[in-house]
Amino acid sequence: MSSSDRKPSSSSASSRLSNRPIDPITRTALRYSLSPREYELLHQYLISRTPQRVQKQTPDPKRYEKITRASSENGDYNVAALRAALRVFVGAYVGLKGWEVVIEKLASRRGGGAKKVAGAVEGSVYRHANARIALSFSTILLFHRLLGRFFRQLRTSLLEDGAGPFRERNPGVAKLLTSQYTPAIGASLAGLFLGIAPADQLRMTIAIYVFTRSLEFGYNALEDGGPLWRKDEDGKPLRPWWFGSWLIMPFACGQLLHAFVFDRECFPESYGRFILQRSPEYIQLRPKSYPKDGKPWPGTFDIVDGLAELSKLRWPPFISPILFPSTKQTLPSGPALAKVSPITAPAHPGIKHTSCALLHPSDPSCTRTYLKYWATSFPTVARFFALVYGAFALLAYKSFLKAPAPFLNRISRRILRMSVFITGAIGTSWASVCFFSNTLPRNVLPTQRWFLGGFLGGLFAFVARRGERSNFLYSARLSIDSLYKVGKKRGWWKGVRQGDVLLFVASLALLNVVYERRADAVRGAMVRKALSSFRGEGWVDRALGKKEDGGVDAVSSGVEEGKKDL
Repeated sequence: MSSSDRKPSSSSASSRLSNRPIDPITRTALRYSLSPREYELLHQYLISRTPQRVQKQTPDPKRYEKITRASSENGDYNVAALRAALRVFVGAYVGLKGWEVVIEKLASRRGGGAKKVAGAVEGSVYRHANARIALSFSTILLFHRLLGRFFRQLRTSLLEDGAGPFRERNPGVAKLLTSQYTPAIGASLAGLFLGIAPADQLRMTIAIYVFTRSLEFGYNALEDGGPLWRKDEDGKPLRPWWFGSWLIMPFACGQLLHAFVFDRECFPESYGRFILQRSPEYIQLRPKSYPKDGKPWPGTFDIVDGLAELSKLRWPPFISPILFPSTKQTLPSGPALAKVSPITAPAHPGIKHTSCALLHPSDPSCTRTYLKYWATSFPTVARFFALVYGAFALLAYKSFLKAPAPFLNRISRRILRMSVFITGAIGTSWASVCFFSNTLPRNVLPTQRWFLGGFLGGLFAFVARRGERSNFLYSARLSIDSLYKVGKKRGWWKGVRQGDVLLFVASLALLNVVYERRADAVRGAMVRKALSSFRGEGWVDRALGKKEDGGVDAVSSGVEEGKKDL
């Protein structure tokens, strides 16, 4: 028999091998691994380029679709939801574990102990933290889709003519379950699974982030819908020219500065380092001429602790050791003030206030110090933002190549505005301490003036009021987190058990309602598409009414139901 006669039989055998029945376990594994659309893309771009032996062992896309086809539409939807949840679990766990390994490697290279991260916290409460966080994310996604679909189908059933007797017997319940927003609110109950994650800073951060974003989108819906402002002929809201998200910053800066001075354990550490590194004229570093074998020089946080102690003592007047060398004690007693004596002891004799002696001991003029701060700090701040925005500008190189001059002008204006804002906010916050010491009696608002100083510094956000909402909201989130911790520490309120989880559920409900009512109030096409995917409607932008091909697990049934609800 010739080789040409043997080939058909070999091909037939391979065909029979690829068409043989698949056991239920393998079929289930395939269904939860790849959707038919994804397998088709995989077969087109990868399997079709493999050797013939491998191609013969794998089913074609049509056969794969038959193998993985569920018995009902609900089965397809549930499988797709569970498939997405499994991928979220794997991706989140691998990401958290990888981040933990990176942090440990960096810590070991620096010679210190590995800094504990989410998955490395010891103790029974935080055992298997990475797995718990990943499980929390995946179950939130899974049950958000399943609950949303359940309440949509329930609402549809109750609106049918056959459910008329039920609606007549239970008008209140029927009105509640047939509301347009019932599926959105019901799906938000999936947020309760955030409680699976350890009750640490990460969970609090997630809850606050979703809370601020839901408020942002809710405000957009109110503004676009008309209840807040009148509209012009083009439909744009006629709000005051000065009104904007920049108004968040005075309150956020005031609270953060007060917490930085008096409750530093409730203050974000990175934020504090950023402030102290850009306060050259007000934070006195160790002089080069200061003897190394002498008294230790106070650190940056020692200076802040000294200012806090002076505030609690109601800003006592400064007694210069140079003018009064016989005076035994020029500063009130206390360990915090004893540490800053190397700064205040050689202070200029013309200084009258302890705040000035500690913040700018070599110059008795507060105004001159403030101007010198601007001259010293502004170039370094501008250089910092030039590097940051320059790096992000590389991602928009196409816009630069298309119109270089307008692109560079926009970047330059943004760098300039942010540099003025940050420099003015930090410098004015420090300078306000001297300003209040010179204008207010020492017993008037001795500690509250820190909040007022931060408030004055935050007013510089007016300069950068355009296009910086995300930065303002970031500061607001830090302030909310800090304020909650300060209030809990001082006994202003008691922490509610699982309060962050309840806040997350309420925020998720508001976010879903806003998206259901006015999808365009959710700013950002990628955010809208991610939210649509989270709801099980596929990678679709409801504000445009278009669905994009190539989305992962784009469930057509969910999209159709979303269209019906609209």
